[in-house]
Amino acid sequence: MADTESQDAQLPDEMPSDRVADLVELVVCGLVDDIDAVSLDVTDAMEGTLIEVTCAPDDAGKVIGRRGRTIKAIRTLARALGARVGTAVDVEVLG
Repeated sequence: MADTESQDAQLPDEMPSDRVADLVELVVCGLVDDIDAVSLDVTDAMEGTLIEVTCAPDDAGKVIGRRGRTIKAIRTLARALGARVGTAVDVEVLG
């Protein structure tokens, strides 16, 4: 049980949204062709965290997916981790 607690413990200067942003970045970079064009803008507010993903215009379709299925899955993962670390999360794609 101590191992689980130490894994969930945050570094003193790390925000809960940083962990969620790292997850989103990992997933998005695995989908796109131009990894260097991927950037995340994380905005923390009282209501929660907004993560805006910017990528190459050609890769925006890959991140969004057919009928939005891929971005919906990314949002589901982000919200699940956000709930675990104690913050509401929304993910937007700015292609």
